[in-house]
Amino acid sequence: MLRKPSLCALTATLLSLALSLAAAQSWPSRPITMVVPFAAGGSIDIPARRLAADLSAKLGQQVVVENRSGANGNIGGGYVAKASPDGYTLMFSPPGILATNRFMYKNMPFDSDRAFAPIVLLAKSPMVLAAHPKVPVGNLHELIAYAKANPGKLSVGTPGIGSQAHLTMELLQKSSGTQMNYVPYRGAAGSGADVIAGQIDLSINFTPGMVASLQDGSLRGLAVTTLARSKQLPSIPTVAESGFPGFEAVAYYSVVAPAGTPREIVLTLNKLVNEYIAGDLGKQHLDSADMQAAGGTPEDLQAFIASEVAKWGPIIRAAGIAM
Repeated sequence: MLRKPSLCALTATLLSLALSLAAAQSWPSRPITMVVPFAAGGSIDIPARRLAADLSAKLGQQVVVENRSGANGNIGGGYVAKASPDGYTLMFSPPGILATNRFMYKNMPFDSDRAFAPIVLLAKSPMVLAAHPKVPVGNLHELIAYAKANPGKLSVGTPGIGSQAHLTMELLQKSSGTQMNYVPYRGAAGSGADVIAGQIDLSINFTPGMVASLQDGSLRGLAVTTLARSKQLPSIPTVAESGFPGFEAVAYYSVVAPAGTPREIVLTLNKLVNEYIAGDLGKQHLDSADMQAAGGTPEDLQAFIASEVAKWGPIIRAAGIAM
């Protein structure tokens, strides 16, 4: 027999809803913290600060960026997951926290699917696979043929085990049936310098750090990893164009809040970020970093994260990547 809810329980529920609505209607009445789960000054921090400045002007309250780095974003993610869902704590999140860390870390400090309220996908960043000129290939098709003829001979530098570049190469090797040797570095600078010096054969990294070397001939660009070509490297074809339809492997930047954040606040922030993406200033910021605008609804971000989980889970498990 179904029990009717008690009057006290019903009153408490209605009171909670009323307080939540009142809080959303008066929001924001004080500064907002946007957590960046990596160190200041990096490729994740800079676009977060640009977005925060734009939101500050539109909301009439300061949006303060706070860097909480460590464990590939899990430290900052754990902080946001436990924060009050009142609209005053946000996170500017890269892929690891929302999609891939769950497969690499045995003990996650939060449940990625339940801890956060998706707000909006800001943009995606292409990576470029580049070769030293001594490697006898001119494009991705030739690289695949050479790698198949010389299994395990080619060395490819990545900015760390479990990085997006590492995962991208795992996906590419699985898709192409090739085998290459990884040389993991602590960050992007080391792999870029060594491939230019000819110490390693290949490097894969985000485009801004590779543009100058590709343009002056120090490196040869083979393919970019977004579905659309890079605006800064328009002559380099995508992996999808090079015989692997639908191939996409990118870093992406999204805004999320603690789960339970009022829907009205989520939708307000979604609207403002979409306006930033579509506006002249947002376009200028994204183009300067070779980031490809995304946007859309909170549901679009949720669906995208789910697709990334489905894509990378099998790749990470098969590669045995663990932290």
